[in-house]
Amino acid sequence: MRARIQLRASFAALPGNLRGALWMSASAMLFAVEALFIRWMTERGIPTAVQVLFRAAGQLVWMAPLVAATGLAVFRTQRAPLHLLRGLSSVSTWGLYYLSFAFLDLATATVLSFTNVMFTTILARPLLGERVDAARWAGTIAGLVGVAIMLRPGSDISWVGALIALAAALTWCGITLTSRMLTRTERTETVVAWVGLVTTAAAFPFAVATWQPLGAADLAILVGFALFTPGIIWLLTEALRAGEASAVAPFQYLRLVVIAAFGWVLWGEVPDGWTWLGAVVILGGAVVITVAETRRPRVTP
Repeated sequence: MRARIQLRASFAALPGNLRGALWMSASAMLFAVEALFIRWMTERGIPTAVQVLFRAAGQLVWMAPLVAATGLAVFRTQRAPLHLLRGLSSVSTWGLYYLSFAFLDLATATVLSFTNVMFTTILARPLLGERVDAARWAGTIAGLVGVAIMLRPGSDISWVGALIALAAALTWCGITLTSRMLTRTERTETVVAWVGLVTTAAAFPFAVATWQPLGAADLAILVGFALFTPGIIWLLTEALRAGEASAVAPFQYLRLVVIAAFGWVLWGEVPDGWTWLGAVVILGGAVVITVAETRRPRVTP
C-alpha cells in the first residue's frame, strides 16, 4: 500500500504534459487491444451486432455507480433529440468500425478510421459555423490523397471493407460534432449516460436478430471486452485533464504501431509499400489537423 501511494505521488509530481502523454499513450494501447479483441471475436464467429451490444452495455455498467448515487437526475436534459443523434452516431460508428475488421487487415482498418478528423473538418463550417484554417484544410487534403494512394487501381485492399471503414469514419465525425454541440450546455455525465442508454437500446434488436449460441469462452470474452472498452474514454479524459491538448493529442496515433505489429506477429498481415505510403500520408494529415484543432481559440459558451 505504501509503495502504491509513493508511486502515485511520483506520478503526480511529473510535468502535466508528460502525465498527459502517458495517459494518452495508455488509451492508444487500450484502443489497440480493442481492435485485437474485435478481430479475435470475429474469427470466433461472434456477430458484430452482439459485440456492439456488449460494448454498449459495458458503458452502462460503468455508469451504474453514478446512476445509483444520483438517480435518474443524470438523464435530465432539454436536448434529448441531440442526445439521441449522439447515441445513434456512436452505435453506427462501433458497428461499422467493428465490421471493417472482417474485410481489412488490422493496420488498414485502423488507418482508414483516422479519416474521421478529415470528415469533421469538412463538416465543421456548414454545421457548426466554425472557421477552418489553412492548416486543417491542408491536413484534410493530405488525408484524402492518402486514401487515394491506398485505394489506387490494382490495390489488394477490399473495396467493400474500405467503404465500410470510411463510413465508420463519417459517422465518427457525427460523434465529434454532436459532442461539441452538447458540451456547450450539458454535463459530461449526462452525455455519457445518454450514450450508454441509446447505444444499448439501438444495438439490442440487431443483436437479437443475429444471435447465435455462445459457449462459456465466448461469453467470457464478450464480458471482458465490455468491461475494459469504456476505459478508453476515461484515459482520454485524464490525458486532456493533465496536459495541453496540442501536446498530448497526437499520442493517440501510437495505436497504429501496436496494431500493425500485432497484425504482423499474430496474423502475418504485412501491407504493401503503397499501402504504407498512403498510411503515412493519412497519419500525417491527421496529426496536422489534430494539432491545429487543439490550438484554435475556444469560445466560452
